[in-house]
This record gives sequence, structure tokens and C-alpha cells, in this order.
Amino acid sequence: MLFGSRLAEGAELRGLEPWQAAEFLAHIDEARANIEPYVSFVDVVVDEQGAREFLQRYAERQAADSGRLYGIWLEGKLVGGLLFRTFEVRTGCCEIGAWLSAEAEGRGLITRAVQQLIDWAIEVRGMNRIEWRCFTTNERSAAVAKRLGMTLEGTLRQDFPYRGEVHDSQVWAMIRDDWEHRPWK
Repeated sequence: MLFGSRLAEGAELRGLEPWQAAEFLAHIDEARANIEPYVSFVDVVVDEQGAREFLQRYAERQAADSGRLYGIWLEGKLVGGLLFRTFEVRTGCCEIGAWLSAEAEGRGLITRAVQQLIDWAIEVRGMNRIEWRCFTTNERSAAVAKRLGMTLEGTLRQDFPYRGEVHDSQVWAMIRDDWEHRPWK
């Protein structure tokens, strides 16, 4: 996915890079209230330097083939994103994460974008296992995993410290065979 791909009318998924730090910061500031209960990087993306450093870390991870970061634009405005939080080519396992501003919810953008990332990871990169993790309280995120046909493999109790609390996380996963035999292909 070099340039971008269409998600829906007026919506596009494309790479998010360090030179877009100001746009990324403006998006995070606008979406902060909606995503901060679940997205820990909001605590480091508080100014343009923090935004640039976060984007640079993912640019370096992409160069090392260990992670990637994408933005979702709706009518030319950055409204969300996805990332390969982990990308382990050696083991064939990766984890996808996502966030979205409130104004863009309910359009299926995350589900369609994750479908594209799963297709790319499995078909192009040969990954075997795609994981999706979310706090047990994040019903919208769990709903995405369900729509994609992922399997809830379990709950990791008190595995994610965030803002002074330790949260439980659900682990959802899809393996290559599940994806290749999905009924809605």
C-alpha cells in the first residue's frame, strides 16, 4: 500500500508519516476525548514535537519491518488511523490497532480498513496470525473484531497499566485459514 486505497465514497486509507505531524496533532487534539480512554499514545502526542516523534518511531519501525502506521481521511480530513502495533515476520504474527474520531464513527471505516490490512498482511506479507486487543470495556472495538470474524481467545487479566489503573484486555485473533475461508469473502 504505497499511496492510498479507497475505503468508501470520500474516505481513504494511506500512510501517516512524520512530515504530517501538525495534521496528526490537530486530529488527535480533536479526537482526544473520544479515544483517550483506550489509546495510550494520546499522552505523548500533546504537541507537534511529540506528534513528530511518535510518527518517526513508526517510520523507523516500518523501515525495520516491525510496524506500520496508517491514517484514515474522510473528505480530505484526517479522522482516524490504524497501526500494526507489532509485526513479527519471523513468527508470522502481527497485531492491528485502530482509533477513530467521533465524527467518523458508524460508517464502517475501521472495519473496511482492517480488512485491507489483514488482506495485505496475509496475502502480500505471508503473515499467519493477526491479533486485535482491546480493553474489556471497549465494546466498539470488540464489535469490529466480531464483524471481521475474529475469535475471542481470552481475557488477559490486569495486563495493561494505563493512567494509574491496570486494565483487563481481550485478545481476538484470526489465522490465515480463518481469513481464507471467511464466508463473506
